[in-house]
Amino acid sequence: MTRDVTLEVLTVGRVGVDLYPEQSGVPLAEVRTFAKSLGGTATNVAVAAARLGRRSAVLTKVGPDGFGPYVRQALAEFGVSPKFVGTANDLLTPVVFCALDPPADPPLLFYRLPIAPDLTLAESDVPWSTVESVPLLWVTGTGVCTEPARSTQRKMLETRGRRAHTVLDLDYRPMFWPDVDTARAEIGWMLDHVTVAVGNRAEAEVAVGTADPAEAARRMLDRGISLAVIKQGADGVLVATPESSWTVPPRPVEVVCGLGAGDAFGGALAHGLLAGWDPVRIAEHANAAGALVAARLACADAMPTVDEIEELLG
Repeated sequence: MTRDVTLEVLTVGRVGVDLYPEQSGVPLAEVRTFAKSLGGTATNVAVAAARLGRRSAVLTKVGPDGFGPYVRQALAEFGVSPKFVGTANDLLTPVVFCALDPPADPPLLFYRLPIAPDLTLAESDVPWSTVESVPLLWVTGTGVCTEPARSTQRKMLETRGRRAHTVLDLDYRPMFWPDVDTARAEIGWMLDHVTVAVGNRAEAEVAVGTADPAEAARRMLDRGISLAVIKQGADGVLVATPESSWTVPPRPVEVVCGLGAGDAFGGALAHGLLAGWDPVRIAEHANAAGALVAARLACADAMPTVDEIEELLG
């Protein structure tokens, strides 16, 4: 395959159609109408990076149903290349319902059975030259929860050879795993093959066995990570390198929906890494991006621009 010399960010993993209740504060059984939005962790990060001016693409799969064209069209409209979005002919594009209660951490109802198309990624789906050469590759813990995506993503990291920037979003979703021990083993393997790791305290505990941010970061750095990022909610963000660590305070907002805030954080993290910023500046911008999305309804549609982040930072 011809080398893609223009792409800056390639994310790998989940895509779906998010359905948000248009009536807030009621259980799903009482919701009358829903608003449709593009979603999925890897997809949202690619959109967030594109909003910040980065040339991004997502490697994933959809079904042959009507939501497949919607995903590709929505990506293109957000400025994300859909060229690596494949089709799993015998599966359906995932749909996710959000209950918006509580708004800070709303429960999700995933329709991804018998398996999501993105978890059927095989070696033949991978743009190998892009994986080797793209300035930033973004992978997720969910991407190794089952085969064949697990082996495919492992080979991608081995092919990449721990080149900077290779980022692991810990992205632990318990409904996708048989047990915590399996998740820790598989996500732990990935930690040995990436340069940056990012996740919240609960995800860090799954990955390295402790929810204490400083200790979790130390354990990640001991495995060869060059930058560990532990999100602590109202306690801010810990960023750590082998040389030092810093805690960056949060940006308080009135939360409308917590979904997508972490993905906005991720897009800003990718942007800052590519810009060569220091860890504190990266975390400040990522915090602001996450805060802006938490104050909005929807994920991909809510991703902020550079001007919006700068305005919030003052």
